[in-house]
Amino acid sequence: MKKNGYKSKCKINKIGLTDDTLTGRGGMALFVKYLNSVEIYPLLQSFFGEIRRNNKGLPVWNIFKQIFCWFYDGTSRHVNYFDQLKGDEGYASILENDHDEMASSHQMKRFFKSFSWVYGGVFRKILRKMFIWRLRIERPDVIDLTIDTMVMDNDEAHKREGAQPTYKNKKGFQPLQIIWRNKIVDGIFRGGKKHSNYGNAVVNTVTGLVKAIRKEYSETVTILLRMDSGFFDEKNLLAFDKLGIGFICTGKMYKGVKEHVGSQTEREWERYYNGHKEWEYMEFGYRCESWNKFYRAIYTRVSSDEKQRLLDFARPDNVIVTNIGVNPTVLTNCSVREQRRLIKAETIIESHHMRGADELPHRGLKNFGFEELPFKRFAPNSAVYYCMLISFFLFETYKEDVLEEVIPIGSYATTVRRKALDFAAKIISTGGEIILKVTRVVMENLQFDVLWQRSQNPIPIIV
Repeated sequence: MKKNGYKSKCKINKIGLTDDTLTGRGGMALFVKYLNSVEIYPLLQSFFGEIRRNNKGLPVWNIFKQIFCWFYDGTSRHVNYFDQLKGDEGYASILENDHDEMASSHQMKRFFKSFSWVYGGVFRKILRKMFIWRLRIERPDVIDLTIDTMVMDNDEAHKREGAQPTYKNKKGFQPLQIIWRNKIVDGIFRGGKKHSNYGNAVVNTVTGLVKAIRKEYSETVTILLRMDSGFFDEKNLLAFDKLGIGFICTGKMYKGVKEHVGSQTEREWERYYNGHKEWEYMEFGYRCESWNKFYRAIYTRVSSDEKQRLLDFARPDNVIVTNIGVNPTVLTNCSVREQRRLIKAETIIESHHMRGADELPHRGLKNFGFEELPFKRFAPNSAVYYCMLISFFLFETYKEDVLEEVIPIGSYATTVRRKALDFAAKIISTGGEIILKVTRVVMENLQFDVLWQRSQNPIPIIV
């Protein structure tokens, strides 16, 4: 049987070595330029500069740069991977580092282990500074926040301090996080057994963030907070009401609620249609037996799904509890038109339905980083977690400020890496300049020259 028809005309016959400086992470140059342009390094240096105990080691800002790029690279979650990166001349060049400026795995381990548990509060201050930075850029009139917990599955990682059974029947960690527009703007790293409403963390976290918004962004901006039934507690609702922020919370389906709804006639129900599904809803005052205050409640049940009518036993029912329309200070600073919109039951139901989409940043964070943390002790794992949050925040703003025209902002890290990071580039030094060269296809398809300019002109973080 003849096989000549299957031979390639450009068959490779030999392999060899090259002394050229090459990298398979050509897009990392844009991210490195962006990190420098937003001036994240002075912010980190101001908070963590004292960690460097002598002048012989690497500067703190350079270590953070390599950590951020490690997360963006996403090739390995193991700290030992830094040894491989240290030996890669092309990777060092794309990070704008000499070989001696690249950190080894031992240096990285010592760096993470130098953080005690109290540094969690310092990392959170940086996250809040970055949050205020984006608020000042986007200038929203209404700030929609979501508070939720995220389970980090460490079931296969043995002997992790704080890795405890979670509600998902997995051993791991369960940090408490606040989300705004696909970004995690605050978080508390906690053990797995810490449930949603554990201790005073919820009230303290929301209070601290609201005060930062009022002080550093606007005293009059309207703030709305969404949460699920895990945060349904009188202590939380009273605290949020006192702060003057609106909350939309999934209530608990107590027997008295069902009895009250069941005793109402059909004409008491109204209808809400979002273009795909239809809900029946009813409003009433809500107060648990031990509570001293009533809140506004909206009971909803699906009546049809994509034009298919549902029987009573197949209807997923919800009760939504809110102070919008009860506490007049929540919407005081809105325009009359905006007040009328936000106070409508349909608007509150629509906002409540966004809870599902609000959890997508958890998926995005896990896709960007990892769940299994590398250390046995709680404090260094906490430092890794907070570095991952800061890296993820910068990754999201990088997509908005640099990649928006070539990659959808909602794209996960895997997509961004394949399109805007993993391509070959050549680094040459000539005439006193270091030049990054990419193929014509990359230059045209990614508009690389445009991205290069945009990566160096974002609005910087103001310390």
